[in-house]
Amino acid sequence: MNSENPNSSLFPYGLPRERPNIPLSRAMERLYTRYSAPTYWWNELYSQFRYTPLEGLEYNNGDGTLTRRDPSKVIRANGKYYVYYTRRSTSTPPQGVEGGTDVIPSTDWDLSEIWYATSEDGFVWEERGVAVPRPPKPHAGWRSVSTPDVLFWKGRYYLYYQSFLEMSGKRGDDCPVSVSWADSPDGPWTSTHKLVIPNGPEGAWDQYSIHDPYPLIYKGRIYLYYKSDMNGRPEPIRAQGLAIADDPLGPFEKCPLNPVLNSGHETGLFPFKGGIAALAIRHGNEHNTVQFAPDGINFEVAASVSLMPTAPGPYVPDAFTDTDDGRGITWGLCHFTEVGTRDRRHSILARFDCDLSQGHHEPWMRETEHWWPPEFYFRSGLNEDARRQREQAAREDLEA
Repeated sequence: MNSENPNSSLFPYGLPRERPNIPLSRAMERLYTRYSAPTYWWNELYSQFRYTPLEGLEYNNGDGTLTRRDPSKVIRANGKYYVYYTRRSTSTPPQGVEGGTDVIPSTDWDLSEIWYATSEDGFVWEERGVAVPRPPKPHAGWRSVSTPDVLFWKGRYYLYYQSFLEMSGKRGDDCPVSVSWADSPDGPWTSTHKLVIPNGPEGAWDQYSIHDPYPLIYKGRIYLYYKSDMNGRPEPIRAQGLAIADDPLGPFEKCPLNPVLNSGHETGLFPFKGGIAALAIRHGNEHNTVQFAPDGINFEVAASVSLMPTAPGPYVPDAFTDTDDGRGITWGLCHFTEVGTRDRRHSILARFDCDLSQGHHEPWMRETEHWWPPEFYFRSGLNEDARRQREQAAREDLEA
């Protein structure tokens, strides 16, 4: 101990930006070894997320026959913003596998096509029409095409998407990834009828599905991230993989370290500084985190966040610039599912805003508090069966 300052071994009142040279608990040590900054106030990969309804898109008065979901990343072209998404327009809402037919969907994304919309401000959107329809049998996607994302490479646009060869839900969501290309973001789009990211071999973690394709340009190559399900029901596990190519049509080589993210569902990614950042939502031990990989492969948790956007399609200005100084994101689109009543459920697109950017500093986005009325929490309360079980357990406990 310093004889001139008897308190020199105590942690200081003013939080040091660099690790102080004193013994630290594991919790305090993590502040300086795991995160890019020791507090969320200074962490560029921490943010709250704020949500706004979109204007300009209608949903057949919420009768469940029209759904929009799974937005791509937002791009800018021709003086407008563009987004591509899954669109289902059917005579009835989804009826499950037992009720599904050639014209009745089993799930919200069954019998879907890929459509697109444009906007001048990111809030008001105009639907432009179909981008990729379902191809005829026996081509992959004849049952449904969904969950698109977009790449711009050497003057041409590419859409990657899930291509279903059977009704969703028969065994799961088994499908590979296909690709179409166009010389304009408005199309027309030419389908290659090619499976560019096939399922893994039998026994591999991604043997059944390649979902949520998400391409970026990184280190002069195409890094396409994707999700797969492993372990099967009743305890499915979601993880994220990576496939890399020198040409948009492949061949894509899967990363030997796959999965590269152990958590997340529809994960959105973006260049950040010299690496790649990822929004890992919903599933896994590390859900509700923002992660960072300085090499695009080896991700670490950078921040724990809340109320993350589901199926994020961020506006990533430098997604295709092969930058070594990614600036981050401040907004994008997402979806909300389970909208409406039980027999009219559908999904809607919405906007999210955040501050995960080097170029912005909005302290109000750094607050960690969410203030919601009690009704918000009560909506996710126990169902009747669960309550009865706990009531019975309480009575038995009192009688013991």
